Amino acid sequence: RLMEVTFALNRPELFPETAQTIRSLARTFHGRAIIGAGTVTNPMLVDLAADAGAAFIVSPDANPEVIRHTKARSLTSIPGAMTPTEILSADAAGADFVKLFPAGELGTSYVKAILSPISHVRLLAVGGVGADNAAAFLRAGVTGVGVGGNLVNKQWIAEGAFEKLTRAAEELTAAVRDVSFII
Repeated sequence: RLMEVTFALNRPELFPETAQTIRSLARTFHGRAIIGAGTVTNPMLVDLAADAGAAFIVSPDANPEVIRHTKARSLTSIPGAMTPTEILSADAAGADFVKLFPAGELGTSYVKAILSPISHVRLLAVGGVGADNAAAFLRAGVTGVGVGGNLVNKQWIAEGAFEKLTRAAEELTAAVRDVSFII
């Protein structure tokens, strides 16, 4: 029920178009999906996304300035982190969740090791997560998972193979449907 629209940092001329996409999706899916912005690296992008109707901000790093500005705009803050220091710094700055990235490379044993001493931080496993490992991450203790390329395959979109996207979403949903975890 959450959809992230990412800013292409190497193409700042497209920032207004990205904001318009957020605005359009937020209106179209109002009440049915929550739309947020990703790859947000500075307060200006937080403002652009917030003004377009984003409900949450996802960042690739744990920049305290971005986290604080996101919270000041009354949005949910989801910065990215990998190490315990980064995770705790993001939490101390006010992050609502911390995106553990690249979770697929780090694995569930890393998640368990991280959560042992810092179980109060709500982690989301992102990067390399798909139907084959999403349930294992949830069982390891993450609050949720983020799925990008393993769900929204750019080649399938270009080919108009939307039935493949639907099938991938159904497989992912089935994989996590019966996982019991606590938020």
